[in-house]
Amino acid sequence: MQGLTQATLEFVNQYWAPLVCGLAIVAVLPLIVGYVVLVERKLMADMQARLGPMRVGPHGLLQPIADAVKLLIKEDIIPDDADKLVFWLAPVLSVGAALLAMAGLAIGPAFQIAKDINIGILFVVGVSALGIFGIVLGGWASNSHYSLMGALRSSAQLVSYETAAGMALVCGLLFAGTLNMTSIVQAQHEQGMWFGLLAPVAFFVYLVASIAETNRAPFDLPEAESELVAGYMTEFSGFRWSLYFLAEYTNMIVVASVATTLFLGGWLRPFPRTHWLDFIDFLPPLLLVAIGVYCLMRTPKQPARVQQLFMLAVAGLCFTVAVVLAAPVLLRTPFVNPLLASAAKPFYEGIHGGFWFIFKVSAYLYFFMWLRFTIPRYRFDQLMRLGWHFLIPLSIINVLLIGIAMIAGSYLHLEGGWLLLATIPASIIALIVALFILAMEQKSERQQAGGAAPDPYA
Repeated sequence: MQGLTQATLEFVNQYWAPLVCGLAIVAVLPLIVGYVVLVERKLMADMQARLGPMRVGPHGLLQPIADAVKLLIKEDIIPDDADKLVFWLAPVLSVGAALLAMAGLAIGPAFQIAKDINIGILFVVGVSALGIFGIVLGGWASNSHYSLMGALRSSAQLVSYETAAGMALVCGLLFAGTLNMTSIVQAQHEQGMWFGLLAPVAFFVYLVASIAETNRAPFDLPEAESELVAGYMTEFSGFRWSLYFLAEYTNMIVVASVATTLFLGGWLRPFPRTHWLDFIDFLPPLLLVAIGVYCLMRTPKQPARVQQLFMLAVAGLCFTVAVVLAAPVLLRTPFVNPLLASAAKPFYEGIHGGFWFIFKVSAYLYFFMWLRFTIPRYRFDQLMRLGWHFLIPLSIINVLLIGIAMIAGSYLHLEGGWLLLATIPASIIALIVALFILAMEQKSERQQAGGAAPDPYA
């Protein structure tokens, strides 16, 4: 017993920081997901010329808390003929895989739970892909035809788009030369160019594939309400349903973080090596100040005293964060002692790096929401055709041409922005070839349909 206690203490002493970070993510992430849902509902309401949630808290800011309480106290129903053990474990498996994938992400130069993992990108992609087992098991254990059909569609969709997403990631890894998340961002800093600019076709392929992998509209066939009565989660309610919901939005954050790390420079600000653009460092505190001033302007218009106090508190928080963001920038100016400036450098990288990473992830998630309320849902045959007949050939051809462009660039000694002279033509050729393949397949299908007997049920 004494040896076990000693081993436990040594383990905690060595890994206390990752454990604390992990507990923080598990505790804070559901709250973040709740407010991401609130932003999505507000965005949907704005596109439909209405207000959205407004009753719980000022401007509906406490609506996620009310939704969480409602889901926790709802009756938990398990169908009589369901496999109760698998039915109970399936949503836990999905949300567990999504939360575990967060461990490999590098939110900033100083914040990563698994800091010493050399296969970070492979770990994140592999663990997040395990979430499909929770969906398949949930649909199978429900003993419902609707749920089973939704689970099968989900597995077919994941297989279709996981290949394209993996090949798109290979393009970024070719430029980085490593699987380590931190080293990928450092490689983009050394080249002075985001990999999304060097390989725009790969970024486009990963963007589309990530939307399909997370079952988001217009690729949300596994849970198409008009066809499958909510798909694989038809028989789930209350807390178990909320776990699937949490897993979906956590996976959205994971794929957005992977895209940010590999294609959008991670925690680097735009043009980090261009010193005449250093004024960009002042944009984060100015943005927070603008939000704080807006909250102060809206305070007198709140109908209740508690709402006015809440808006004042939000404004004060914005001003405080703005001061925190501005302090490292001011300390790095030429008028400050060089020793003090060197001491402020780690704080600058950590604070501003975290801001730019979260800002890019938020923009990626906003694009997810914008697509949901703009593009109609695909049919299942269109979903499969887009994955197998267009994205996979495009990603494979793009990887080959990017490899050839890198070899040509090494012979011509092209570095940084000059490498665009080799990669952009390769991306254009890959897109043209993929479009040509898609056009030929569509022509072949029209010819076969013209010679076939008419279908009275079509």
